Amino acid sequence: MKTLGNIIWFIFGGFLTGIGWLAAGLLWCCTIIGIPVGKQCFKLSVVAFFPFGKEIVPGGKAGSFLLNILWLIFGGLEIALTSTVCGILLCCTIVGIPFGLQHFKLAQLALVPFGARIK
Repeated sequence: MKTLGNIIWFIFGGFLTGIGWLAAGLLWCCTIIGIPVGKQCFKLSVVAFFPFGKEIVPGGKAGSFLLNILWLIFGGLEIALTSTVCGILLCCTIVGIPFGLQHFKLAQLALVPFGARIK
């Protein structure tokens, strides 16, 4: 079932969500200091392209906390709000609920991506 969900997700919006993460990664990689953040965005774009069957486990240390604060100020909040709005809109229909829940998962990841593990 997760394969079918991932295929439908990719066709009807997952591609654009993943492109958003890739664009954020490219912007962060424009500076030397932002390269670690950009690399994390590239890893998270894979989750944005195919989120079904993946679980996000939050965690991290002091370094992750500092990077999460920087990320939240310089781009994470916009991506999280976009995913939240898309999730709310999709949850308005019964068919869209599974896809809305995936957007909420991505919104959580957009708020604190550093230190989070993907299972």
